Amino acid sequence: MKRGVKKMVFLFGLLFALQSTAQQTKKTVAQDGSGDYTTMQEAFNAIPFNNKKPITIFIKNGIYKEKLLLDTSKNFVTIIGEDKFNTILTYDDHTGKASPKGDTINTRSSYSFLIKANSFSASNITFQNDAGFTAGQAVAVESDGDKAIFTNCRFIGFQDVLFTNSDKSRQYYNNCYIEGTTDFIFGSATAWFQQCHIHSKKNSHVTAASTAKEKTFGYIFNDCVVTGDTSVHSASLGRPWKPYAAVVYMHCFIGQHIRAEGWSNWNNTDSYKTARYAEYKNYGPSADITKRVDWSKQLTDEEAKAYTLKNVFGDWNPEQ
Repeated sequence: MKRGVKKMVFLFGLLFALQSTAQQTKKTVAQDGSGDYTTMQEAFNAIPFNNKKPITIFIKNGIYKEKLLLDTSKNFVTIIGEDKFNTILTYDDHTGKASPKGDTINTRSSYSFLIKANSFSASNITFQNDAGFTAGQAVAVESDGDKAIFTNCRFIGFQDVLFTNSDKSRQYYNNCYIEGTTDFIFGSATAWFQQCHIHSKKNSHVTAASTAKEKTFGYIFNDCVVTGDTSVHSASLGRPWKPYAAVVYMHCFIGQHIRAEGWSNWNNTDSYKTARYAEYKNYGPSADITKRVDWSKQLTDEEAKAYTLKNVFGDWNPEQ
């Protein structure tokens, strides 16, 4: 290639890169008025429907007590907190509470943050529902969109903290901390948890998957740490919300709070007969497989090879 042509190719490439950067919208939310918005919902409301441009929202430290909605088609949004311990998005709705409209809040409407949009990502943020230990179902995050990524985030609450509520949704959690009491990771999405810390605050159940029958993969916990409060001594790795619930723990530390049988049935229903519960090369005080329920399995080396991001997520690579 001649030098002049090479120079033209370089200039066109540089121009394209500059145009792509210029198309990215960056906004700041700050409670003290130093940003573009003082509340998160203001920032979300300003995003156009059918959005096709990457939008990054930087959130300065603060406790943002708002019931948040990122609506359908407000896609390609990234939110980044200043510090995961001090950038907190929280609310306190829970089942049985009266809403401002006068109706009664249920699990679906108890969320602190509902994400309906696709291609959403978040990092360095605490997502919380602070309704309290005895409040019942109280969702911190309901994630419904496809291609959701959470990195270095915290999910704090009690019952039903993280609702992965769509069998068409693919979700990736990397280096996140998730704590709760009962069924605190639940739903029908395909979700991969990579090097996450999962912490139980009650003798109850970590997961309540409702994986669709036709989906090969549900929840995959890979290289995670599973712990509990010192008062917890009989928690389960999960119970099947729906008959074909699929949950796998691979290369995970299983703390002493997990019961010897590992898993639990759902109120003695028949869901366990078709539930797809498995483990592979876990370690720790409660990783002993000899007393596991006979309807769970240990993956063989060959079966474990199927659990790759490519096989689980298809044409989407959340690590790119």
